[in-house]
Amino acid sequence: MKLHGTMEVKDNTLYIGGVSTMDLAKRYKTPLYVFDEELIINNCREYKKYFKVEENNNKIAYAGKAFLPKYMCNIINKEGLYLDVVSLGELYTAYKSNFPMEKILFHGNNKTIEEIKMGVDFGVGVFVVDNFYELDILESFCRDKNKIQNIYFRVTPGIDAHTHKYIKTGQIDSKFGFALTNGDFYNAVNKLKDYPHLKLVGIHAHIGSQIFEVEPYEEEVDVMFNLVKTLKDEYDIEIKEVDFGGGIGVYYTESDKPKTIKEFCEKIIDKCEKKCKELKINMPSLILEPGRSLVANAGSTLYSIGSIKDIKDVRTYVSVDGGMTDNIRPSLYQAGYECAVVNKMNNPKTSHKVTIAGKCCESGDILISNTSILDIESGDVLITTSTGAYGYSMASNYNKIPKNPVVFVNKGEDKLVCKRQSLDDLLYLEL
Repeated sequence: MKLHGTMEVKDNTLYIGGVSTMDLAKRYKTPLYVFDEELIINNCREYKKYFKVEENNNKIAYAGKAFLPKYMCNIINKEGLYLDVVSLGELYTAYKSNFPMEKILFHGNNKTIEEIKMGVDFGVGVFVVDNFYELDILESFCRDKNKIQNIYFRVTPGIDAHTHKYIKTGQIDSKFGFALTNGDFYNAVNKLKDYPHLKLVGIHAHIGSQIFEVEPYEEEVDVMFNLVKTLKDEYDIEIKEVDFGGGIGVYYTESDKPKTIKEFCEKIIDKCEKKCKELKINMPSLILEPGRSLVANAGSTLYSIGSIKDIKDVRTYVSVDGGMTDNIRPSLYQAGYECAVVNKMNNPKTSHKVTIAGKCCESGDILISNTSILDIESGDVLITTSTGAYGYSMASNYNKIPKNPVVFVNKGEDKLVCKRQSLDDLLYLEL
C-alpha cells in the first residue's frame, strides 16, 4: 500500500498527521473517515502556485461535490480558493460556513427554480448556465431583482476523454452544456440580446474525471480559445474568463500513473500562452476546478475486520463493518483501492490473496477483489486509502446503516468535523 501525505509507520502501526490510526479507531469507533489536513492544504497551495493564481489573476475553484462539510469550506476559504457548487445543499453549506458568495460558481444541468432563486438572493458570483430553460428563469429572477448577474456558458466541446463512461462529460452525447457542433451554443449567445440582466463573462467546459493524459486538456484549450476569438470577432463579446473544469486523475492503485499538480498546471498554462499568441488574442483569466485531486489521497477509511470466510480453492472473503454505504465507487465504477492492516504494517508473515467484502446485503458489495494482504484476523483494523473524494459525499443509508463520522488529523491532533449518524438521526425525518 502506498503511503500518502503525512502517513508513516511507527512501531508496526500506521500514523496519519502524527496520530495513531489505532487510537483513532478506539476513540471514534469504526467505520471512520480520516483526513490528512496538511495534505489538503499543500495541494491547495500547489495549485495556486503552479497555475499562477497570483501572477496572472487566475483562479482555482474547488469542486465541492467531491467532499463538502463546513470544515472543508473553511479550509478552502482560508487558502483563497473559489468554490464550485452544484445543488441547493452545497450552496447552503457554503452559506452557513460564511464562505464568500461572490467566490462561488453555481453549476448544474437542471437547476431548480428554488436553486436559481437562492443563488440570486445569496449573491452567487457566477451562474454556469447549462441550457435554455435555465437562461429564461435566471433572466426572470434577475429582472425582478433589477440585478445584473455574471454568467458563464457551459460548452460541450466534443472531446471524448479516455475515462470511465459514467464520468466523461465533454463528448457531444452528454446531458451537460450547449453543444458547439449543432449550433446550440451560438443560439444561446444570440438570445443574450433579449436578456439585459445577464452578462456573459466566461465560458466553461468539463471533459470528464480521472483523466491521466494532458492531451485532452490541450485539445480543450484549442476549442475554448478558438471560441473566445470567434465571440470577439463575430459577436463583439469579450470573454474575460475561461474555465477548463477539473478531472485530473489521482493515484488509487499501482496501475494509475497520474501527473503531478505541477506537471498538469504548467502544461495547461504553456498551451494557453502559445494559443493566445497564435490567435493574437488577450490572455483571459484561467480557471481550474479540481475536486478529487485536492482531497482523494488525503482521505482514508478505517474498518474493523469481522467474519473471515475461506472457501477452499476458490476465495477468502474478509468482511468489514462498512462497505458500499460509505464507498459506492467499487460497485458503481469498478474502482480499485489499496488496503493494509494498520496494526500490522511491518508484519513479516506471508501475505495472502483475499477479497475485502462489505456488510451490506448485496453480493456486489465488494470493496477490493483479490488483493494481497498480510495475515489478517477478526478484530484487526483495516485501512483503505484514497477515499477522500466521493466517499462521504456519496454515502447512503442503504440497509438502514448510519453514516460514518469524519475526523481531520494535523500535527498530532485530531478533530471531529462530522458526527456519526445515530439511530435516532436515521429515523429523524420519519413520521
